[in-house]
Amino acid sequence: MRHVVFRVASESFALPLAAVREVVVPQPPFARVPRSSEAVRGVMNLRGRVVAVVDLAALVGLAPQPLAAASGHVLILDQGKRALGFLVGGVLGVEAIVPASPTPLTPRSFVVEADTVRSVMNDGRSAALGTR
Repeated sequence: MRHVVFRVASESFALPLAAVREVVVPQPPFARVPRSSEAVRGVMNLRGRVVAVVDLAALVGLAPQPLAAASGHVLILDQGKRALGFLVGGVLGVEAIVPASPTPLTPRSFVVEADTVRSVMNDGRSAALGTR
């Protein structure tokens, strides 16, 4: 199965290619959302569509991503009429990751509590996030 591989802090992660609609360069500042989690960096306008931008580092327990114009990427996940953007440090490419039996995550284990992520698998080089 082909995955988009990306960097969050010093860690590598992957999402199934079919789950990622597009990759965009962030154009901060994002509009803040009152009373939202620290992981929600705000919302952005993507061709007339409002997209929530979530810092994936904050979801997995890493230091928040620095937010500067034209740095990093936003992975746009599209679930029908809903879209979600994950702020990441950078996209490394597309790779085939063969699902094997999941192995314990190293050096750190974590649980992502988001509607769009259902499982985490580690192949030794990167952690693959499975989407709903």
